[in-house]
Amino acid sequence: MSNGADGWTHCDLGHRHWGLVGAAGLLIAHVDATGVTRILMQHRSAAVQHGLTWGIPGGALDHDESTERGAFREAREELSGIPDDLVVCDEIVDDHGGWSYTTVVARAARRFDPGTHGWETGDGGYAWVTFDEADELPLHPGFGASWPRVRDRLLSVPPSSAQASR
Repeated sequence: MSNGADGWTHCDLGHRHWGLVGAAGLLIAHVDATGVTRILMQHRSAAVQHGLTWGIPGGALDHDESTERGAFREAREELSGIPDDLVVCDEIVDDHGGWSYTTVVARAARRFDPGTHGWETGDGGYAWVTFDEADELPLHPGFGASWPRVRDRLLSVPPSSAQASR
């Protein structure tokens, strides 16, 4: 969907990024009855930049769109069946100067089958993985660069104990 903010731009670090006004993604976490946290990861289609890697659903923000709204919009464009009862519990910003990617963390009360649709999800679909399993996946380079910080934040403030921010 063209939103007027789709397009390539460069940050102050000299990197090329998609999303003229920044981008956001939705990291959905579920803590099971035994205390194990799993996150929903998406296998990226071969047709997208850095295809056949794993990441979270996300993409370019629209003009005047909040990171939370953009992350949920993108997740619903790429995965079907995202429940309405997710609780946003954190936002982690990867600021490159002049461009940023925000990981919106949401807590799911239960694991669910989001299904997939659209061309951005690869044959691997999606998977609920532990933090250690995520460490072993071939991650999208941008997500992979921010994953240690995101993981540390999730370990210090688990989604099960985080207070809802909205």
